[in-house]
Amino acid sequence: MAGHRGDAAAARRGLGDPDATVRAAAVAALARADALAPAELAAALADPDPVVRRRAAEVAAAGAGGPAAGAGVLALLSDGDASVVEVAAWALGELAPPGAVGALAVVATDHPDPLAREAAVAALGALGDPDGLPAILQATEDRPAVRRRAVLALAPFDGPSVDAALQRALTDRDWQVRDAAALLLGDA
Repeated sequence: MAGHRGDAAAARRGLGDPDATVRAAAVAALARADALAPAELAAALADPDPVVRRRAAEVAAAGAGGPAAGAGVLALLSDGDASVVEVAAWALGELAPPGAVGALAVVATDHPDPLAREAAVAALGALGDPDGLPAILQATEDRPAVRRRAVLALAPFDGPSVDAALQRALTDRDWQVRDAAALLLGDA
């Protein structure tokens, strides 16, 4: 309620609560009240609990924390909790800080968790940077959900390697991958 009322003082008290869900709610409330200081966001991005780190990445993606927030979110790509990596990847697709493309490419190709790989591929597609294309192309050979996301992430790109990947996707064993390719090729 403090965030909806603009009561930053009440929300700020929750930042030190022993319960991670309260700390996460306090971060969101301060962001909603446009009162989240960069140092508070940085602390939330480094919180010991993944619930708080995920929420901090979400509010950073929405613009809280200023320009320095991107570096803090970028660091979350090496988090030990895959759900944090997933949210951080999505947030980086929104923030586009320096170094994001290379770091996202590593997650897209090497992370053990498929949801983290899928989120990284989606972020690379959202960024549309040509340096991310090799990772997206590699992801077209991953698990079905990652392949589907990779096909959609090819939308901002063109060229022979993109055309070849889309043609291969038209014959994928997963119908959603085939549909995504057909949509991009105008065959839907």
